[in-house]
Amino acid sequence: MPFDPRDAIAEVQGTRAELRADPGAEGFRCPYINSTCPKRSTNLGNQPYPVCSLWKNSREDRDPIRDLICVCPKRFYQVDWLQAVVENCWPFDPPKNPVVATEVKMKGFGNVDFVIADREEDGSIGNFLSVELQAIDITGSVYPAYEALRAGQELPKRPTYGFNWDNVYKRYITQLIRKGYFHHHWGTKIIAVIQDQVYQSVIDKADFMRSTDIASATVNIVFMTYVFEDDPDRPGQFRPKMARVEGTSHANLQQAILYKEAPSKDAFKGKIAEALKR
Repeated sequence: MPFDPRDAIAEVQGTRAELRADPGAEGFRCPYINSTCPKRSTNLGNQPYPVCSLWKNSREDRDPIRDLICVCPKRFYQVDWLQAVVENCWPFDPPKNPVVATEVKMKGFGNVDFVIADREEDGSIGNFLSVELQAIDITGSVYPAYEALRAGQELPKRPTYGFNWDNVYKRYITQLIRKGYFHHHWGTKIIAVIQDQVYQSVIDKADFMRSTDIASATVNIVFMTYVFEDDPDRPGQFRPKMARVEGTSHANLQQAILYKEAPSKDAFKGKIAEALKR
């Protein structure tokens, strides 16, 4: 059955996907960072691959709040999420001279995307928050849909792709636990800016204790989540909207992941028996 590529790709270069899209006409310029799109595909060599978001399903009743999934972290730049971090997550006295450092790295720690800090008059660093900005990777490929969009053609069938929820759970959350532990010892917090659907997938796998009291000393990891909604200022387009701000501790998150309820022993024995028959 023919497949409309617009039922897979939601946005290209910050605009709702349309047939005969030509991102090269604008120099592959991302409107949210005001520079060339940094995404690449092995199919395109050095040419940018400006796919911003995908549809989780192609049903006619899809809702962007539920079904539009961001696959590029730069997509969040449509809103001032850094200011939102200060307004919603800053647990200290209001910063007098807030500054933002990018890609802060340290041996034995790793790196964080951003650090919002209050710089003192003598140039020293006072209170600070670290911020990690995360989108989700995909499995399979939507490249055939991207090429079909540019050519203005339908595909013979739906491209095979999905969202790598497990990678977020295994890799990103593990990193947050480790960095949350460091921030606990520093008396501060790390903020995870992610899409609400991604956050919910983590909760579904490990229902850890959460609190809306972000200023609590027991909170050292804060999730600030967004969904995408119809943009009233740009009919037919979408925009990020804050969904929730919740905090937890590295210990709570780690315990929920490591000490989940054990599956049935008898069920596992059944799997052993099945494996022996192969």
